[in-house]
Amino acid sequence: MDRLGRNTADMIRVVDGCYKKGIAIRFLENGLSTEGTMGKMVIQILAAVAEAEHERILERTNDGRIAALAAGVKFGRKNHPRTPVALTLILQGEALSRVTEKTGISRATYFRLKRKIKNDAKNAPLSQ
Repeated sequence: MDRLGRNTADMIRVVDGCYKKGIAIRFLENGLSTEGTMGKMVIQILAAVAEAEHERILERTNDGRIAALAAGVKFGRKNHPRTPVALTLILQGEALSRVTEKTGISRATYFRLKRKIKNDAKNAPLSQ
């Protein structure tokens, strides 16, 4: 039932649109129907409960993500195992073909690493 609309307002629009066309919606799994005013009311209440539960899940997920970040958990894909070697070769001025051949990294990874080196150099504090 929660797949029928994105939120309670959307669900009510869908149910009302169907109701005005003389179409009743019946949920086979639990036997609920939009026939009659009581049926519409029950569906709307259940849609509101489903939306509230969805919001609670999002809140808990975000709280967990914030706690994980605070604990130092790193998100995203892990670096290629040969990234340190590739970085060294790039810093030594090796060409794309040699770096990819020696390390097995992709062209995209090579250029991403070059961009990282350039950005790191740009953001490095000036030594005195």
